[in-house]
Amino acid sequence: MACLFSCSASDTTTSASSGSGKINRKALVTRHNVVLTSPDTLASLSVGNGDFAYTVDVSGLQSFPEYYDRGVSLGTQSQWGWHVIPTDQNYTIQDVARYDTAANGKVIPFPVQHKGTGRKVDAMNWLRTNPHRLHLGIVGLVLLKENGEQVQVQDLQQIQQKLDLWTGKIESKYVVEGVPVTVELYGHQEQDGISAKVTSPLITKGRLKVSLKFPYGATCHVCPGYDWENQNKHSTTLARSEANANQVQLTRKLDSTVYYTSVQWREEGQFTEKQKHQFELTPSSKEGSLEFSVLFTQRQVMDVPAFKETQASSEEEWKKFWTEGGVIDFSGSTDPRAKELERRVILSQYLTKIQCTGDLPPQETGLTFNSWYGKPHLEMHWWHGVHFALWNRLDLLEKSLPWYTKVIDKARATAKWQGYDGVRWQKMTDPNGNESPSSVGPYLVWQQPHIIYFAELVYRQNPTKETLEKYQNLVFETAKFMASFPTYSEKDKKYHLASPIIPAQELFPAKETNDPPFELAYWYYGLTTAQEWRKRMGLPADKKWQDVIDKLAPLAIKEGLYLPSATHPQAYTNDFYRRDHPVVVGAYGYLPLSNKVDTTIMLNTYNEILKKWQWNTTWGWDYPLMAMSAARLNSPEKAVDALFMDAQKNTYLPNGHNYQDERLRIYLPGNGGLLTAVAMMAAGWDGAPNRPTPGFPNNGKWKVRWEGLHKMP
Repeated sequence: MACLFSCSASDTTTSASSGSGKINRKALVTRHNVVLTSPDTLASLSVGNGDFAYTVDVSGLQSFPEYYDRGVSLGTQSQWGWHVIPTDQNYTIQDVARYDTAANGKVIPFPVQHKGTGRKVDAMNWLRTNPHRLHLGIVGLVLLKENGEQVQVQDLQQIQQKLDLWTGKIESKYVVEGVPVTVELYGHQEQDGISAKVTSPLITKGRLKVSLKFPYGATCHVCPGYDWENQNKHSTTLARSEANANQVQLTRKLDSTVYYTSVQWREEGQFTEKQKHQFELTPSSKEGSLEFSVLFTQRQVMDVPAFKETQASSEEEWKKFWTEGGVIDFSGSTDPRAKELERRVILSQYLTKIQCTGDLPPQETGLTFNSWYGKPHLEMHWWHGVHFALWNRLDLLEKSLPWYTKVIDKARATAKWQGYDGVRWQKMTDPNGNESPSSVGPYLVWQQPHIIYFAELVYRQNPTKETLEKYQNLVFETAKFMASFPTYSEKDKKYHLASPIIPAQELFPAKETNDPPFELAYWYYGLTTAQEWRKRMGLPADKKWQDVIDKLAPLAIKEGLYLPSATHPQAYTNDFYRRDHPVVVGAYGYLPLSNKVDTTIMLNTYNEILKKWQWNTTWGWDYPLMAMSAARLNSPEKAVDALFMDAQKNTYLPNGHNYQDERLRIYLPGNGGLLTAVAMMAAGWDGAPNRPTPGFPNNGKWKVRWEGLHKMP
């Protein structure tokens, strides 16, 4: 059997493979620069640093936000910018509790959604929508026609907009009534702000200004995150710098939230309040260009990076990112899909860097617009983060891991409330680790082993005492919960993942579901890995953990196929169950081989799913999931086919985002999953066949060169 859990640093390969000659990284990256020649509401571009992102339209700034509202909207969001609608009620999770009886007779509280009226419903609505992530402010251009009318997006002609991935620069060129405009934009990589240089004869004609507009916080489920209606519920106060005539600070107050927006410009100009929450920077007509910076901060600052400083920050950091991380080059492949796969891989690296590398787990739509009120979904953290470790960017994964220690007391309180040991990690959470009521989320458990998986990825690359001590508490406290959660049956002498539970294939009712196979396999992986950590630290094996490991229920089988739930034997004969995530294949794909899985049965199950699944009901990470399982099952042709499955939610937009539907226009777990699968297919996995790029077909059509990747467990 493969080295599953205790691999040392030597077990993770980081050298080049399958092809000769060093990869020209700059040529590889820049051949996928995004170029737009017309307005496309699904192709807006972003700059950012992982804690902050700023998304623009074809003007180069946020000049036409309403036009992009139902596309990839023009966000200005951060990891720290959150807002709470005030209430005089002291709502707690206890207010939304419903008490369910488990299979063993135990009564367990769950924070759920309620219908009707009354305190439970009011508490549920408030706890779900608060806090919500803030749109920090619109920064755009006001362009005027010769007759004084304001330019609309359709008035922009000869558009040439380019995202230079190597430098992080967005350059936008266009013409307004025959007059050229050029906007150069960078995002600072260490501070939460942007800098732009605008060059145009419109400046000398007095027909170009910079506009800043500030909204109230929005409690909508999926939306840009701004509310322009409640103008009297917040304040924006202008203060001019005494030390610098070309700098101002705007103090933003939204109930208990306070943040600052500082604006600095190089040339002469006037900064004025146009109306409530709306300001304009008017450049001097003596100048043909304007350089300005906008910085968003939680506390007051004196120094705002100038354009050249932000430019240098962006160029240096992006060169480092592309030079030091892993890389895959598909040039020379004759399979017609290779070029598109390379594009998706490059753009997904850019997007996950700017959207998913902050100090808490990301939301599914990153820092672009709000989904589920801007809150992270912890079960998605695996899809957002694992690829960073595989692509030799472990530090970017580790940035978010201290959050688990920050919120561990909240997770411990949940476990205690429900009668379990250790910590039960949140599902839909806010920055402080507060669980959100949901009809599904509190019953999910597949996020529980994630932190153990993350810790193991860190140890594989840094197999030191310091790593063990750093993550010991998180690993052990998680394992305590995992060992106390299963229900022991005297009938078959096995531990079961018993109702109430909702698996990753979320259509199965909580009170009717037992022993979902992926969760069983993940339980085995998590507890076995935690036990290995005890061994590494010179501690004896935990007897309770080992008892659960030894007696954990097997994966349910019917007619040579793994069932998605032991209590649903009709799953493969009823169309109702052939939808949502085909996560049963994750038991060997997402996870390494264990004694829980028979590869012949898994291959049969894979083929059954491939033939009969309702792919229009799936989500963006399901295709990488299928690819990883196919690769481990020694079916590389099927692995590539999975990545290119013809399904709407497997669409990758011109900007690289993974499109789902009209509601959820971007979905970063799909991008992260793609990077995880491709790295695994190239560099291999524990127990992979001893050949270069074992997850890609050896049919002469794929020439895959890579550097700096790590094996997947």
